[in-house]
Amino acid sequence: MDMDALMEQARQLQDKVAAAQDLLDKTVVKGIAGAGDVIIDMSGKYDLIKMTINPDVVARGTDAITDAVMAAYRDAKAKADAAIDRVMGDATAGMPMPM
Repeated sequence: MDMDALMEQARQLQDKVAAAQDLLDKTVVKGIAGAGDVIIDMSGKYDLIKMTINPDVVARGTDAITDAVMAAYRDAKAKADAAIDRVMGDATAGMPMPM
């Protein structure tokens, strides 16, 4: 493979990855704990967008709040991880990797 073709492939890959990162920045996932005790909206880049805490959880005390927030965060992060895998996989699909 000649150097010009390799450079063009690198540029195309860079463009696709940049577009994928932009898409992830605009992607919103919801992490939910329990039956909606805590809901976390997170971007595909792990930025916290919004958190809603049900007043019933507040009434149960700080341990309940902490547990629910952590569960909602883990759920949102798992969904963001899946979105990242999907979007970045699509961006790099079919691109030969140098050896």
